Amino acid sequence: MGLRINDTIPDLTVETDQGTIALHDWIGDSWAILFSHPKDFTPVCTTEFGAVAQLADEWENRGTKVIGISIDGVTDHKKWKTDIESFAKAKAGFPIIADTDLVVAKAFDMLPADAYLPDGRTPNDSATVRAVFIIGPDKKLKLSMTYPMNVGRNFAEVLRALDGLQTAAGNGVATPANWNVGDDVIIPATVSNEDAKAKFGDFTTVLPYLRTTKL
Repeated sequence: MGLRINDTIPDLTVETDQGTIALHDWIGDSWAILFSHPKDFTPVCTTEFGAVAQLADEWENRGTKVIGISIDGVTDHKKWKTDIESFAKAKAGFPIIADTDLVVAKAFDMLPADAYLPDGRTPNDSATVRAVFIIGPDKKLKLSMTYPMNVGRNFAEVLRALDGLQTAAGNGVATPANWNVGDDVIIPATVSNEDAKAKFGDFTTVLPYLRTTKL
């Protein structure tokens, strides 16, 4: 069975370029993002790690820790970070998990249980290790996205999704399509009009089941 929304993520102990990390302890009371890659020294992934490095202040402002994973070892990760930082012109201060045994990739259902790394492997052998997982302080999976190897991830969307998750969790609301911070939010259908008035003040009834308000 794959990892689904609101499942508790596996509490794995992993090796990274910054030492040994127990995932649940590392997350602590923060939000967290785990973003995965099939191999070090690959062009699209280098640009993506660079984008994450450039967004360090944005992650910090949202109380969110980021951690990478790639199917290579610690030594390669450390060398690759030199390229990442050169490309991004920013420090890659986040850890990168060395998932050479595929434990994390399999536990997060990015690879089947019988997957293995053949001799002379290429990124295609672990192509599905191309996911983003957003995890809440309760250690539960809140959102996941998977990309093919030839399409770079949109980290503006990752930030937008994180904002939506944090806004929804903190205010008991939902967010509509294309929502950005400052836009109207949706009052859940389970909240009565009376309770909505008491909690949010004025709101707009667009449809009997669709009510919006500002925070």
